[in-house]
Amino acid sequence: MVHIAAPRQWGWRSMKCWNERLNAPGVGVVKPTPRTVGDVVEGQPMLVPTARQVDDFIRTIPEGFDMDVRALRTALAVGNGAEVTCPVTIGYHLRTVAEAANEDLERGIALTNVAPFWRVLDANTPTTSKLSFGPEFVAERRKHEGLKP
Repeated sequence: MVHIAAPRQWGWRSMKCWNERLNAPGVGVVKPTPRTVGDVVEGQPMLVPTARQVDDFIRTIPEGFDMDVRALRTALAVGNGAEVTCPVTIGYHLRTVAEAANEDLERGIALTNVAPFWRVLDANTPTTSKLSFGPEFVAERRKHEGLKP
């Protein structure tokens, strides 16, 4: 007989729902960029935001307007005294914001009360293809608001 160890024995933490990840305590920090990657140059002041910061910013984008991820990163950086925003962290947090919004919608929260992540994510954003609920919702919301797919 094979005994499989319980996740606790392996040191795993229990899986948090997306809203728990979104609302995890913490503050964004600005620190020097450790290395040059893409448009991020070593030594630049770089914002490492929280998921809540990303969610709060996305909620300020008006209906019918969109913003690509690069513009979002720039706006977040400037608004927090940095030159750039961590591209890796922003990818994680965009998914967290979208998945948390989906959880809220499934619980019956009105569409107007969730972060309009579809104003940042589109068909070409890599995060969109990773969403548990698929890219169709993003495409539908963008079409409804008159945004390019």
